[in-house]
Amino acid sequence: MLGVDLGTTSLKGSLFDVQGRLIADHSTVYPTTRHADGRVEQDPGDWLDAFWTVVDVLLDGRDPAGLIALGICSQVNTNVFVDDEGRALAPAITWLDGRCEGEAARLDALVDDTARHRWWPSGMAISASHTLPRMAWMAAVHPGIWNRTAKVLSPKDFLLRHLTGQWTADAPAAFDLVDMQGRYIPELLALVPGAAARLAPLASYRSVIGRVSHPRLPGCRAMVVNGTMDALGCLFGSGASGPGEGSYISGTSEIIAMIGDRPGSAPGIVSFVPVDDWHVQAGPTQSGGDTLRWLAELLSLPFQDVLALAATADRSGAGDEILFLPHLEGERAPFWDSRARGSFLGLRSSDGPAALALAALEGVALSAGLIFSGCAQAVGHRPDALYLGGKGNRSDLWAQIRADVLGIPLHRVDCLDTGAVGAGIMAGVGAGLFPSIAEASRAFVRIERTFVPDPARRARYDRLTRRYLVAYQQLKPFYALE
Repeated sequence: MLGVDLGTTSLKGSLFDVQGRLIADHSTVYPTTRHADGRVEQDPGDWLDAFWTVVDVLLDGRDPAGLIALGICSQVNTNVFVDDEGRALAPAITWLDGRCEGEAARLDALVDDTARHRWWPSGMAISASHTLPRMAWMAAVHPGIWNRTAKVLSPKDFLLRHLTGQWTADAPAAFDLVDMQGRYIPELLALVPGAAARLAPLASYRSVIGRVSHPRLPGCRAMVVNGTMDALGCLFGSGASGPGEGSYISGTSEIIAMIGDRPGSAPGIVSFVPVDDWHVQAGPTQSGGDTLRWLAELLSLPFQDVLALAATADRSGAGDEILFLPHLEGERAPFWDSRARGSFLGLRSSDGPAALALAALEGVALSAGLIFSGCAQAVGHRPDALYLGGKGNRSDLWAQIRADVLGIPLHRVDCLDTGAVGAGIMAGVGAGLFPSIAEASRAFVRIERTFVPDPARRARYDRLTRRYLVAYQQLKPFYALE
């Protein structure tokens, strides 16, 4: 079985045997183009090149005919406009992109609160990272491209089209366009003429949408499973196997997801359509590991050196005055505010790179802590622990900071590429090799280490959380000034 995670900075692939044991894994990176005006784009051709690079490495010396099933998960809120043949008509608009803020505000104002809460229990606002404002923007700014657009796809569905020739999508990844029954919302889509016709049909994450038929894989007739977004793929691949459990994944952004046994909601939290009778509540931040990338570039240091600097800073409480808001490209959950910007607050002349590095790591953890509280409210209980995954959790220091901020143990999994593991799990379930996600998770996932929160740090992080919320609210009018 092959699991693929098409992330923000790289494509990860993991090959598993039919018992769920890891055989091999490989990854490759691709560029992201960041423009000064807030556009953040990727070339979909780079995704295809990365996919085949990873597949060639994983199947080197192996018979492609032995591949039984393939599953994919991918970054969400990234959109590619394609023609009838599935060819990209423009660079993909990534989830980091803020160009559609004006269109989002205009469309959001057209939705009354009654309809909003009927569609989305959390009362979610339409934001600049959502699909509909991007459709409206493309229609207004590039009508030629819009008129040639056959479908607007997620990265996962772009790959699936090239592998199978089929148009497909899934309801969780299309959370900004579907109601809690997992159906597209006609009244919402009607706000942008032509939007409904440019959406792919929805199918379950476990649906087999076709078989591989590609000259790069001679003899391969593997079942291709629909898959879903990275938040759920990482949840599946982290070890969470039922209500009361959840995951904390750190990649380019932070994602916290929890499984409930009943419907629920909380402000700023995404309530997904039920998945196998699981009611998943989740939230992504805008910047997680991307904060480390930014700070490393700012300080002209390798990111490992930034982490080493942070380890030398004082976490006893003397640095309470320094607070970092990691809103470098706005913020998603729980604020959904594309105008927010990053800030260091409370700096003193004695503060140096080490204090900045620690504050940056803590700020990211504090942002995730707000999502943790919201998800706990939405599922109706505070979990005893979460599973920890994602390459942003390779650092023991950062993993410990996250445990201290959340105040619960975090179980770090052996394979941090939880998206690829989750995609492999979905492949196995879709192919009928495992009866359920829970059963597959027990076969695929191992715990490497548990980080237990230090009670002595509880009061400090509670204070920093309160300051974080006050600082965000106080700075909002500043960023709203024209």
